Amino acid sequence: MANDTKPMIEPTLLVLAAGMGSRYGGLKQMDAMGPNGETVMDYAVFDAIRSGFGKVVFVIRRDFEDLFRERVGSRFSSRIEVDYAFQSLDGLPEGFGVPPGREKPWGTGHAILMASRVVAEPFAVINADDFYGRQSYEQMAGFLANSRDVQASSFCMVGFPLRNTLSEFGSVSRGVCDIGSNGNLQSVTELTRLEKTGSGARHIESDGSEITLSGEEVVSMNMWGFTPEVFDHLEMLFKAFLEERGSEMRSEFYIPFAVDDMIRQGAATVRVLQSSGSWFGVTYQEDRDHVVRAIAALIENGDYPDRLFP
Repeated sequence: MANDTKPMIEPTLLVLAAGMGSRYGGLKQMDAMGPNGETVMDYAVFDAIRSGFGKVVFVIRRDFEDLFRERVGSRFSSRIEVDYAFQSLDGLPEGFGVPPGREKPWGTGHAILMASRVVAEPFAVINADDFYGRQSYEQMAGFLANSRDVQASSFCMVGFPLRNTLSEFGSVSRGVCDIGSNGNLQSVTELTRLEKTGSGARHIESDGSEITLSGEEVVSMNMWGFTPEVFDHLEMLFKAFLEERGSEMRSEFYIPFAVDDMIRQGAATVRVLQSSGSWFGVTYQEDRDHVVRAIAALIENGDYPDRLFP
């Protein structure tokens, strides 16, 4: 009898690393956080490899390509397939142009769209400067490896409790998730000025009023799982964004907004995979010491080796 068992899909990890980190004050994606010079991206790729990912694609800017390849990409080339995509202001659909004076990048949705030429398999999206933890990659890999058995427009995201994602040193932006009884994402509300409080968090509205949050709300930290079908959706939505707001100097095409649009239009479903594992990130320079200590604690606990890539 013929063996009808389908081989498991090896998903791709798409790392968004084109941003400069203006509040942090430098290229935090390349800042050493581990005991032997490891960056947060090193831990991301390490977790991805041991969770079953077969390829990593870095979305970067052309102006630091050589430095990035030397200091980051070269660490992994013997362990996993590595490729690159490039985000630039002029990377626009035919018929659109960059408005004079604009310097702000087009946002995370645009960054993902720039990878359409090098990603042909189910893929996870992460921020280069966020530590998501092994459990998150295992959950994501499990979902994506079985994506051939569901509709092509069935996506996922890993959500984290809000209280675990706040900074001690200033406000942060988080996508607060509304989750249906079926475990699917219903909508994402982007709150851009969230501050930690003694009991949870508060959001400062543009008029100065406050919204109180418990801290238990599930938030998106831009860890998404997609099939390649998402690229067609993103291109259509990005064109609509450019037609409406492309002349503005600072408007961005954010991936949570794009996903929200897809859900409302009935073009996609998004399963929420809730992680109880570690998440931490560097928004402000002062966050760095916390990340270094957190990684050291995980190493001491045996979750990671002292040296990731001997």
